[in-house]
Amino acid sequence: MYNQTKELNEIIKKTNPTIYNLLSEKGRTIFFPKRGILAQTSEAKGKKINATIGQAIEDDGTPMRLPSISKNVLLDPEDVFSYAPSYGKPELRKVWKKLIRKKNPSLKGNISLPIVTNGITEGLSTAAYLFVNPGEKIILTDLYWGNYKLIFQNGFNSKLDTYNTFKEGGFDTESFHKKISEEKGKKIILFNFPNNPTGYTPTKRDVNEIIKIIKENAELGNEILAICDDAYFGLVYEKGIYEESLFSKFANLHENILSIKLDGITKEDYAWGLRVGFITYSIKGIGEVTYQALESKTAGVIRGSISNVSNLSQSLALKAFSSPTYELEKKEKYELLKARFERVQEVLKNSKYSKYFSSFPYNSGYFMCIKLKMSLDAERVRKTLLEKYDTGVIALKNLLRIAYSSLAENEIEQLFENIYHACSHLQQ
Repeated sequence: MYNQTKELNEIIKKTNPTIYNLLSEKGRTIFFPKRGILAQTSEAKGKKINATIGQAIEDDGTPMRLPSISKNVLLDPEDVFSYAPSYGKPELRKVWKKLIRKKNPSLKGNISLPIVTNGITEGLSTAAYLFVNPGEKIILTDLYWGNYKLIFQNGFNSKLDTYNTFKEGGFDTESFHKKISEEKGKKIILFNFPNNPTGYTPTKRDVNEIIKIIKENAELGNEILAICDDAYFGLVYEKGIYEESLFSKFANLHENILSIKLDGITKEDYAWGLRVGFITYSIKGIGEVTYQALESKTAGVIRGSISNVSNLSQSLALKAFSSPTYELEKKEKYELLKARFERVQEVLKNSKYSKYFSSFPYNSGYFMCIKLKMSLDAERVRKTLLEKYDTGVIALKNLLRIAYSSLAENEIEQLFENIYHACSHLQQ
């Protein structure tokens, strides 16, 4: 009997045993069925009589649809109502791969053809399915997106193992070095820059130090999975900050370092509800056959969970990328967010705020965080802001996360005034 799992695993082990060793038990058993329903349907595409796919068709051969829905969409019905492949629309995958290289000019070496995921969250979950076993540790900064707990701890019974994010106003490379040197063997490291919740991206110098530390660790024989959550990619507002993805540094770094890039149109193209993300792989020294084996396993996870990502959403993204005004539109939105960032900086120059709070380093993304002083409780401040000042922020331990991305520029000063008065009220 044909064993596709064994075939994929043999391809991976033959080319780079590190990849196989990094795979979880689930990852080693998953595959995309070459002889399943979707494969047989693909073979029958274009035939005069086609009774393969479980999809209703009009007498004229187009997808069956309700006018109440179709009247609101201008795209071809085939790009809206038909199933998309579990791998994602082929043309969209090719375009996104080109965009990755365009946006990361220092990227060297081969990378896989991106697989389309249902947003970055589903991409993270897919990566966990493929590479994370119960009880394994995920190394990441101590200031991290709360949903990582649901994805990795609750979803896959792994552990979040943190290191200190900041030291002396910048990234704490010393704490990072200490953390990844604690144990030998398989290591899973998760990077999220620009960081949620802090809105921080390391400097170019710090990134070079991070890469040096990881390469030295790999040279000692440790097998490393470097996951890059690039949700807020491209939104860097200050000079001297690393503007590419860390993925570009990992791609041709060492045979013991497999890197995963998780990105998408969610924040990069301001299309949160369309849920189009991508998962892309890189490791030094492998070719297309091995990447295709990884892509097959990835598509197998998607096929077995969500089946495929919205065809309509993928088609809308593809149309946008070919628009002659696309780049200009993105630049306009970037400048708008940058102006809000700069307004936050200007407002926080007011020394009176330092009585109750100080800001963590921030230079990119959607957010910034303030640390409360005088034993102020973040949750009590948040509740006071809601009840007395008609203002909403996020409380995280003793921090407040502020999404200035969601504020008009003329609202920013009032926000910080409200926080100041809420703190003052609680101190009385």
